[in-house]
Amino acid sequence: MVTPTKNPGLVDHLGRPVSTRLLKEEISGATTTGVRSILSGHPEVGMDPVRLASILRAAEHGDATRYLELAEAMEEKDLHYLSVLGTRKRAVSQLPITVEAADDTPEAEADAKLVRDWLKRDTLEDELQDILDAIGKGYSASEIVWDMSERQWWPKRLIWRNPNWFQFDRVDGETLRLRDGSADGVDLEPFKYLVHLHKAKSGLPIRGGLARAVAWAYLFKNYSLKDWVAFAEVYGIPFRLGRYDTGASADDRRALLRALASIGSDAAGIIPKTTDIEFVDGKQAASDGALFQNLSEYLDRQISKAVLGQTATTDAEAGGLGGSQGTVHNDVRGDIERADAKLLAATLNQQLIQPLVMLNHGARPAYPRLIIGREDAVDLAAITSATDKLVRLGLKVPASWARKLIRSPEPKADEELLTSPEAPSVPTPQEGPETGGVVPTPARGPEKAQKPLLKPLTPAPEPKAVHATTDQPAEDAIDLFAVAVLDAGWEALVAPTIDPLKKMLAEASSVEDARDRLLGVFEQMDGEQLADLLARAGFNARLMGEVGQSLDGGPA
Repeated sequence: MVTPTKNPGLVDHLGRPVSTRLLKEEISGATTTGVRSILSGHPEVGMDPVRLASILRAAEHGDATRYLELAEAMEEKDLHYLSVLGTRKRAVSQLPITVEAADDTPEAEADAKLVRDWLKRDTLEDELQDILDAIGKGYSASEIVWDMSERQWWPKRLIWRNPNWFQFDRVDGETLRLRDGSADGVDLEPFKYLVHLHKAKSGLPIRGGLARAVAWAYLFKNYSLKDWVAFAEVYGIPFRLGRYDTGASADDRRALLRALASIGSDAAGIIPKTTDIEFVDGKQAASDGALFQNLSEYLDRQISKAVLGQTATTDAEAGGLGGSQGTVHNDVRGDIERADAKLLAATLNQQLIQPLVMLNHGARPAYPRLIIGREDAVDLAAITSATDKLVRLGLKVPASWARKLIRSPEPKADEELLTSPEAPSVPTPQEGPETGGVVPTPARGPEKAQKPLLKPLTPAPEPKAVHATTDQPAEDAIDLFAVAVLDAGWEALVAPTIDPLKKMLAEASSVEDARDRLLGVFEQMDGEQLADLLARAGFNARLMGEVGQSLDGGPA
């Protein structure tokens, strides 16, 4: 056997030199004979509390074979455990995955693109679910088969390997080794395995799997189900009770027993005349199997709490995920999902992403990172409004941050860009020769035809305010016109409206008295002159703009 050469320039996360020669081969597949066999034992058959305790104790001492076989059997035989464990795995394996470059340099972006290209694979979800087998058993090991057909190192396959084909170091209980028939096993080849430790509690990895805690509930529920099935088999069948006289012979008693047995299967039998058979009704209200059902459902709820942290998503409870209790349950489920996603991302970043970049681009001071999970909800409307106000106050906000926030890519040079519509410009009114710079006020009706504006604008400021050749914007002409209108004696026009209110408030003896008089005050108010002034002033302002547009060549 040729010893593979080591690449002194590449080391794994444990500091071990990497052999590129073995990366393209499968080195831990199943064998017909030997320690890596696809055949498995079934320690769950006939298991009792004493035997279960022995299995768990052996796993602590380094022999986890029967424990791992039991964990596999529990997923096959306990439908509730299979369901909740599968739910937890699928919840994480289907989460969106994003890649974050180490920095903004072209090299870091190239590393991130390499990782993004590898993630575009149809089998990724199944591979992640195999890696998450560690949730139940405490650890999982996937062999990485690399490919170089396109002149770059590429993880072609992530192959799930039976955890029974591995063992933990007998000294530290944490370093995983490959079984080879020896007592201690062999070290795992660098860059060849993806080992995921997923501990439900602190301590040794072999004691951190959920299967260890669920095993006791599985055992007791198995007892309950067996008793329940036995009960259901005879429930409702009349109990057959045979009676014989004290002087009955042995042959008579044997004949009676044979008759009882034959009645149960053949519904027919013969007995001596001196004997008797009584049928007792077996349908008793207090013995309908509710005890077995309650125990089984209770144990199912405990399994749900252990695996999912809550029961609202698995049991038909009143309210479901609605209301405050449902919100708490949903938050717990979200906490577990985020924790699982972070553990999985850490394993992938350390044992897959870094080797992928190192083999293709060399060692880096920093590597791209996978981020698994849902993005936090962002109130874009609130952030946009706040940012707009802060920018107007002088805050410097980088455009790259805003693009990242709304997930907008950097536009290319020849791309069509979205723009805000331009605000329509207000034309400047022209001076009317027949009015001396003031647009005439049109008549509102026959009775108002000769009523002039209260006070005409003075001739001096008019050319400066409204002349089209000045540097002032069109808004200034309208503003000056409004000032002129207000100077025409607006106080006298407002007085008929507010004087009755003032008089009433002065005469009222209390707040209640003022409230009672308020409706009568409205009838005394005279706002006709004020309303007329405001209407004619608004009309003049609009007419200024339209005349200005006409003189500028726009639509009149």
